[in-house]
Amino acid sequence: YDYPAPVAMVQFMLNEKPVAEQIGTSPQIFPGPIAIIGIGCRYPGGVQNTADFWQLMKKGEDVIDEVPKVRWDIDALYHPDAGVPGKIASRNGGFLAEIDRFDAGFFGISPREAVSLDPQHRLLLETSWEALEDARIPPETLFESSTGVFFGVMPQEYAGDTALEDFNGYMKMGSSPSIASGRLSYILGLQGPAISVDTACSSSLVAVHLACQSLCNGETSMVLAGGVTINITPSMYLEFSRLRGLASDGRCKTFSADADGTGWSEGCGVVVLKRLSDAERDGDRIWGVIRGSAVNQDGRSNGLTAPNGPAQEAVV
Repeated sequence: YDYPAPVAMVQFMLNEKPVAEQIGTSPQIFPGPIAIIGIGCRYPGGVQNTADFWQLMKKGEDVIDEVPKVRWDIDALYHPDAGVPGKIASRNGGFLAEIDRFDAGFFGISPREAVSLDPQHRLLLETSWEALEDARIPPETLFESSTGVFFGVMPQEYAGDTALEDFNGYMKMGSSPSIASGRLSYILGLQGPAISVDTACSSSLVAVHLACQSLCNGETSMVLAGGVTINITPSMYLEFSRLRGLASDGRCKTFSADADGTGWSEGCGVVVLKRLSDAERDGDRIWGVIRGSAVNQDGRSNGLTAPNGPAQEAVV
């Protein structure tokens, strides 16, 4: 398994070193800021890159819209009363278009396997590649490098019983969050950590935090970090309606007296991170600098899912 091809086995035998020479050294610690040198993103409103995102922000456009008919029948599921079982108390959300479009061959994935691949995994592959292009880094130059992958991703219900029968052997790998990060490392030949994180709403931020820690600890030389969410089924809408936690108009109204719950939206964002000192040395274009990050938990408080102001203040 270590040397699956004859050429690799011969190369190993020619280059084998005494055991004493094989003992490595501990990673060097690099405390300091982290540079963002590449960005890839897909968001509602037709956002395909950072330029689109910037224009969207400048114009202040509202891209929350009614649930597309290709997702689920909102007419059949909607009811304004959140207490009605099996109904959704909102018709709106943020949705990406054409999530079924994917160039599997570009990533060396067979058509049969591609069908079993959760659209979240597909989008992470595409957006990561675009982030590397934005960083002006040819992906093939990262082969066998200590580049890491840290993704925030929640499991979805893409794999159904029928699909399991039709695509036996692929569905588990195609829908497991752990594979979302590992697949990118496999395709690019990356040898740093490949970690998928699920901390609910904070998943992508926690992924970036862990990525920064990995860079500072000398574990990695570069990292791709980010997160993705696509609502394949109405399950999250149904659950949050039961919890009385879904905003009636599909919009979060942060700090407003009119706030009435969470608004669900889709999207994917990936950043390429390096130690600031390395980015400056290599002449990289720097989009921004991360000077610190932290993670905590509120422990036992008002409720498992209830916000905790003091805990949020403490982490800042």
